[in-house]
Amino acid sequence: MFKQSKLVSAFALAGMALFGAQAAHAQVVKIDGSSTVYPITEAVAEDFQKAKKNAIKVTVGISGTGGGFKKFCRGEIDISNASRPITEKEMAACKEAGIQYIEMPVAFDALTVVINPKNAFLKQATVAEMKKLWEPSAQGTVTKWNQVNPAWPDAPVKLFGAGADSGTFEYFTEAMVGKAKSSRGDYTASEDDNVLVQGVSRDVNAIGYFGYAYYAENTSKLKALAIVNPKTGKAVEPSAANVENGTYAPLSRPIFIYVKADSLNKPEIKEFLEFYMKNGAKLTKEVKYVPLPASAYTGNLEHMNKKKLGTVFGGHNEIGITIEELMKREAKM
Repeated sequence: MFKQSKLVSAFALAGMALFGAQAAHAQVVKIDGSSTVYPITEAVAEDFQKAKKNAIKVTVGISGTGGGFKKFCRGEIDISNASRPITEKEMAACKEAGIQYIEMPVAFDALTVVINPKNAFLKQATVAEMKKLWEPSAQGTVTKWNQVNPAWPDAPVKLFGAGADSGTFEYFTEAMVGKAKSSRGDYTASEDDNVLVQGVSRDVNAIGYFGYAYYAENTSKLKALAIVNPKTGKAVEPSAANVENGTYAPLSRPIFIYVKADSLNKPEIKEFLEFYMKNGAKLTKEVKYVPLPASAYTGNLEHMNKKKLGTVFGGHNEIGITIEELMKREAKM
């Protein structure tokens, strides 16, 4: 009898433990989207889960900004990482699905053009040269470096860049070619920036582009290319200082998270966002992006608590916006 009651008790305790584990597991923060924003959000997620002793699980996927917004507007995730503002088309998709959102800028990125460190001839490039290399009409015709600039060698160009679902692809093409998503198609494309890092690092004639954090993590394998500022005519290298002073143009850009308004009804989402905004600046710096002023993070929390919905960008990218300009706009929201 004693043995039987002990067995029943053991099953009861096991059942309670299983229920407890399931309840704990049910607290999940689902995030997807930009590979550029991923290092920040992943760093926040890791520290948050440690602080919560894994009582709340945070999943962070990489499907590109466009891929993230597709999931977001279908209601599949709570937060969408985005390396550009939400577009009119995505705004319409969210509206149709009844998804409301809060826009939170979390950092600035110096979108970086990279070359192989053994490349001895390329010191800088103009926007016009980048356009000549990347525009749709270059496909199959501009295949050698000297076709872009006669001072450059008669050597094959190997191109690596972001995939079509990437916000980085949209921003780069708009900044360099003059129209979002306007690009030659004969290049190695990937939503995974590490694939692009490996590609450029293995070919002396390669060139590619992605978020600054991926360059900063691989400075032994890559060389950053200085881009000539169209307004000043001076070649400027990507760096935190040059983003902050506004000289690294037109490839400086704000990066964001978008939060589903209904998800704020779940305590774990609010807890995660409070942790994000409290620790975001420090972790942004750690992963080599440029943190925003402290008022940006407190402002994001105010917008969250007051449920200030929508975007300050009207569904369009804005090339060359500075940190100061962004802060003024957010303050008026």
